[in-house]
Amino acid sequence: MRFFLSLAIGFLFFSCHEGPKIPDVSNIKIDLKTQRFEEELFKLDTNRLSPELDQLIAKYPGFGENFLGSILNTDPSWSTDTALLYIRGFIQSYRPIYDSTRKLYTDFTPHEKEVREGLAFFKYYFPGYELPKNLITYIGPLDGYGDILTEEALIVGLQHHMGKNFSLYRTSWVQETYPQYITARFEPDRIAVNCMKNLLSDLYPEKKDESSLLVQMIEKGKRLYLLGRVQPYTDEYKLIGYTEKQWKDCSAHEAAIWNLFIQNNLLQTIDQNIIKTYIGESPKTQELGEASPGNIGSFCGWQIVKKYMQKKPETSLKALMEKSPEMLFQETKYKP
Repeated sequence: MRFFLSLAIGFLFFSCHEGPKIPDVSNIKIDLKTQRFEEELFKLDTNRLSPELDQLIAKYPGFGENFLGSILNTDPSWSTDTALLYIRGFIQSYRPIYDSTRKLYTDFTPHEKEVREGLAFFKYYFPGYELPKNLITYIGPLDGYGDILTEEALIVGLQHHMGKNFSLYRTSWVQETYPQYITARFEPDRIAVNCMKNLLSDLYPEKKDESSLLVQMIEKGKRLYLLGRVQPYTDEYKLIGYTEKQWKDCSAHEAAIWNLFIQNNLLQTIDQNIIKTYIGESPKTQELGEASPGNIGSFCGWQIVKKYMQKKPETSLKALMEKSPEMLFQETKYKP
């Protein structure tokens, strides 16, 4: 993911509620059933694991087999005894984590409510999209998958929502996959955000192309704008994955951040090695100092899209996604 600015000090508060009017979605019916897979898994009698596991997997068509194969990484070439031994070992070793989730998620209703609300906004803006009807929670390896979308369900890996201070997130084997700047987002309040991000990625898959940095910034910005529309009550820093302080600093220094791209003639570069410096996951933006966030190109792209939608509020979200990034930029005349 070239400049001299340090974002170590925050100056101004930035409201997450600025933007278009929030529609009333209270009358939109959402058909959603929550299933707690992890509770059933960890209640299995490990002395009778084979028949009880078969029953559990049969109860979760579409997810059960994927849990064993893709999440736990059981090998199809293994013998039944080897696979059962491996699964039994997972249940035993992860029981303390399960016990922790039971305390944290004794009542999952508030999180289900947030997901339902997000789905209502999603249905309002994208009525033709078929929403999943199930919300399945599970516990998997800490260094493995987190939140997933299938055709049938929104899948939530509770092991990635234990709070940023969860002790096991600091272990070296977890940090090899999920460094601290990522585990800082492993909070309960990111469940609905991640669910909506997965839905938007399904509706509008990101293109793997060799386009310019500017184009990729705006495409990222479009998706963040959509995420804000289906999560209108969520702080914007949570949508992009920043800390609150990082968001305030970036908002206060928006013009200086933009100058990073202008003064270094970066907008039209198609060098993907340079582009990945500013787009996507990284702990910081080198030119902006140690306290800065990564993914600063997406932040700027989001501001460009927001300005465009402020100038053209009649634009539908579908039309926004179809709009050429270059034309959008030209029409916006973005200059913070």
